[in-house]
Amino acid sequence: MVDSGPEAPTLLGAPRRNQAAPNSFRPWQYLLIVGVLVLGALYSAPNLFQPDPALQIRPRDNSFTALEIDRALAKVEQALVQASIPVVGIDSLDGFGLLRVTSDEHQLRAREIAIETLNSGQEQYIVALNRASTTPDWLKNMGASPMSLGLDLSGGVHFLLQVNMDEYLQSVVNSAAEGIQDKLRESRIVYVPSRNMVDGLSVRVAFNDEDERDRASEVLVEYQDYQIRELPVEGKPGLVFRLTQERIEALEDRAISQNLTSLRNRVNELGVSEPQVQRLGRSRIVVDLPGIQDSARAKEILNKFANLEFRLAGLPNTPRFQQETYDYEGRTQDILRRNIVTGNNVQDAQQSFDPETSQPQVSIELDNDGGNRMFDATKDNVGRAMAILFIEQKPRVKKVVKDGKIENVFSSVEERRLISVANIQSALGFQFRITGLSLREAQDLALLLRAGALAAPMYIVEERTVGAQLGDENIKAGWQSVAIGFICVLIFMLFYYRWFGLAANIALTMNLMLLVAIMSILGATLTLPGIAGIVLTVGMAVDANVLIFSRIREELETRSPQAAIQAGFERALLTITDANVTTFFVAIILLSIGSGPVRGFAVTLAVGIVTSMFTAIMVTRSVVNLMYGGRKLESLKV
Repeated sequence: MVDSGPEAPTLLGAPRRNQAAPNSFRPWQYLLIVGVLVLGALYSAPNLFQPDPALQIRPRDNSFTALEIDRALAKVEQALVQASIPVVGIDSLDGFGLLRVTSDEHQLRAREIAIETLNSGQEQYIVALNRASTTPDWLKNMGASPMSLGLDLSGGVHFLLQVNMDEYLQSVVNSAAEGIQDKLRESRIVYVPSRNMVDGLSVRVAFNDEDERDRASEVLVEYQDYQIRELPVEGKPGLVFRLTQERIEALEDRAISQNLTSLRNRVNELGVSEPQVQRLGRSRIVVDLPGIQDSARAKEILNKFANLEFRLAGLPNTPRFQQETYDYEGRTQDILRRNIVTGNNVQDAQQSFDPETSQPQVSIELDNDGGNRMFDATKDNVGRAMAILFIEQKPRVKKVVKDGKIENVFSSVEERRLISVANIQSALGFQFRITGLSLREAQDLALLLRAGALAAPMYIVEERTVGAQLGDENIKAGWQSVAIGFICVLIFMLFYYRWFGLAANIALTMNLMLLVAIMSILGATLTLPGIAGIVLTVGMAVDANVLIFSRIREELETRSPQAAIQAGFERALLTITDANVTTFFVAIILLSIGSGPVRGFAVTLAVGIVTSMFTAIMVTRSVVNLMYGGRKLESLKV
């Protein structure tokens, strides 16, 4: 017969020594539990302070001083007051400012006014929507912050981006035109050079006679994606290459796919929890950034289309149509139109500092194809200058009147500038450095290259904060379901298990508090599926207590009350552990292979399992010990 009295060994077989009274913890154990609960209360407290809707104003140029930013904030504040939009606070932070308003409606109106006020002449400031924290400073100093909420609940920024397919397809055709010319020159086929060779989505090549045209048709047969027709070009025999509709659709799909990949990488660089980047229709992309802290920075990165092209410098005998001329450090520089490699060949890029000059630089590592092409191009051109061309597409918005209404017309302006021209000292391979950049330019360039180049330029056509993707009614219903379920569980436990039910209710309340605290510390994002995970956690926590109390009831038939309490907790421990550990493994698997809402559910479930085990085993036991430990019990009602 197993000894189960007060002096019985523990579950692991160790003898109990110097136990002053049955079912009682030592003082340090109570202090440990209280300490964990106090920390949980402190780190969950920021969630009681709801953030204010705000405008984040950041200068595009880092040369702006803090005084200039403060003047810009004061200028916007004056304009908002004149528009009857109350400003509840102004925060001047490192490199940007926040203007707090009272409602989401005021926030949207204020953004338009701020843009018109600050960017009437030229676009000097980025004005983005944000949420300003109201957490007290003393909590912030402890590292406490509110839990991030998904877009389907509250907080975050929504971007709708339009992919400029016309410019992308045009760039594809321009590249094909260069390839056709190279192929004809390699095959020694004479054609008539023309600046009007590219006409829309067509490439028109003229020849002096039909024999040259027929030879070209045989050489250029590899251009299967183009519809090739023999038509007169500028009064001479010619070939016209035009993209087929099937190829256009394939290119559009490819551009969207590559842009999606690059945007996801960029968002990951921003450190956003559970972002959603997905395609909408043929040429649009939706980006949802829940819980984002720096929306202006996100807008700047997402809306930036930049790339690099590495080109050889032109030579005196190079034909003019094969060269381009740029200004560089007060002089003109001729470079070849054909590039060696582009940012698409970059495998890794890191911003660092030159150890000799302490100036910002970008260390670049090319992929296998890019490294081979760079080596082949430089090994025979040692001593020749190589230029690095920085290409940036900047979005522009123009207001036009159409059918009596003012509409925004989006376009992009391409800016090209040389950031480096240096002589090739030796054959370059897979790794080299880029200098001549400011710190912000080096950081942005490294991020963009590391994330991957965009296949097609984009611009933001819609930006808004999202309080509830599924509607306010669904959100209220979700929280109400948690509250109603929680209250029903509390009433049932109190009615069915009496004082033991009260102990379970205290533990259940502490469980929810610890769950919120841990998710806040981890920076996890709470979504509607996450709320479902909370409901499941409540059920699992109650289930653990039910197992314990049911076991105590069984033990009361053969043991004294104190011994029954002790045996009930110890013998239910293995069952509780088995059930929770197996569920925890499932949560980890969901977290590893899932995405979006699945990850939100998995995070909440995994954290909830840990907190429910702690509260069911430790908190419930400590409360029961305080109520019954060390007392002489004749009977026990469970």
